[in-house]
Amino acid sequence: MKKLLLFFPLLIGILFFSTNATKAQSFQEGDIVIDAGIGLGHTYSFGGIGTGLGLGLPFGAGVEYGITTLDVGTIGVGGNFGYVGGDVLNILYIGARGSYHFNELLELENEKLDLYGGITLLYRNISWDFGGSFNTPGDSGIVPGFHVGGRYYFSDNIGGYAEIGNNWAWLNVGVVFKL
Repeated sequence: MKKLLLFFPLLIGILFFSTNATKAQSFQEGDIVIDAGIGLGHTYSFGGIGTGLGLGLPFGAGVEYGITTLDVGTIGVGGNFGYVGGDVLNILYIGARGSYHFNELLELENEKLDLYGGITLLYRNISWDFGGSFNTPGDSGIVPGFHVGGRYYFSDNIGGYAEIGNNWAWLNVGVVFKL
């Protein structure tokens, strides 16, 4: 896990220094971006036993809409969901999130790169199955989250993303589509 946490800043650094000569915004007011990806390292732990529950690879998807572009960045809102399944435990996350896209603040001139960070408010539904499905009180409920990430567009509408945060996985990677 430490290697993954060291890799992400290196990736952002490489993307940061690979700038274009044009000054265009990669995410702005009116943009709609859809993402889908997998997670590396689920965020759920129940009394320290989260890793011993046979949980599979997390996956999820989301959508974001650019609501306003400022001189120092763009604000976007949207929603996302994630799912982590296991031998005795299934977790579904669904919620809303807000992001601040700060390329302009950092004076990045790469129109293919989109750096952002923000907060998330999720409803987490947890179901346990020990021979008969049941939910335990206190497992499900509203949970806050944060995210910091970057998107890199390979074309005008298709790219990849990497995101650190405590939504449904500690590190999420996947594809993005700008409509």
